[in-house]
Amino acid sequence: MPAPVWTIGDITVHRIDETELPPETGPWLLPGATPDVVAAAPWLRPDFARPDHGLRLASHSFAVRAGGLRILVDTGIGNGKDRANPAWNHLNTDYLTRLEAAGFPPGSIDLVVLTHLHTDHVGWNTRYDEDEGAWVPTFPRARYVVARDEWAYWSAAELDAARRQMFRDSVHPVYDHGLLDPVDVPAAGAEIAPGVTLVPTPGHTPGQVAVRLSDAGQSALITGDCVHHPVQFGRPDLSSCVDIDPAQAVATRRDLLASLAGTGTLVLGSHFPPPTAGYLRPDGAGYRLDPAPAG
Repeated sequence: MPAPVWTIGDITVHRIDETELPPETGPWLLPGATPDVVAAAPWLRPDFARPDHGLRLASHSFAVRAGGLRILVDTGIGNGKDRANPAWNHLNTDYLTRLEAAGFPPGSIDLVVLTHLHTDHVGWNTRYDEDEGAWVPTFPRARYVVARDEWAYWSAAELDAARRQMFRDSVHPVYDHGLLDPVDVPAAGAEIAPGVTLVPTPGHTPGQVAVRLSDAGQSALITGDCVHHPVQFGRPDLSSCVDIDPAQAVATRRDLLASLAGTGTLVLGSHFPPPTAGYLRPDGAGYRLDPAPAG
């Protein structure tokens, strides 16, 4: 099955699937998205919510061609890694095969954009090399770009055992190979490639970014975890249990959604299941997503 693809002018965006997340992810991640809350937004079904009003969530990356560059936005959970979350522990998927089939073999990637440094966004940063007996960068030619505020926060943070393990196998090897590239992301954003701009979206983590794509008068936005699920379009006040600053996350989300609604900007959700993308429009006191299936 070919990777779904969207076009923004001459920019192409491919969704590279990793895995569907288990049903129990929703109540854990967004505890405020109760069945009653989900039922009150019937437009979420059947794509984004199950018949029992549980949330559908997924792990995937976006592979982007822009300005002659191959860019990967986030790298998922990764294979074969020790993880505290049972659904992520020693995962075994065909992610790299799907990436290559879409025309993005690992050696061709120029940029890896890490929206933030959480476990399910950095996993394929590295792969295990049997000969070296170590985790090595999966994309050896790439700059791995992260917001400087994000890198500074985690570099100084007191990490629990699970997060220390994630940094050891998925972040430090990239740094040790000289590929990690922290960049300043001002309020106006930071263009890192032609038509590719990092947009600050703090709250979930201090240096999280969304990724804006622009070409030929068209635009798209990859959300990162500023929005985990479309239910948050109708209820921007719904916080994730892993938001570092929930109040800031809500304020950031409200501002971002107000800036997107009715603009014709294609919104691509970093954890939205198929159809994954759509156009935001006002709906009562909040917003809804009109799906835009890949073409």
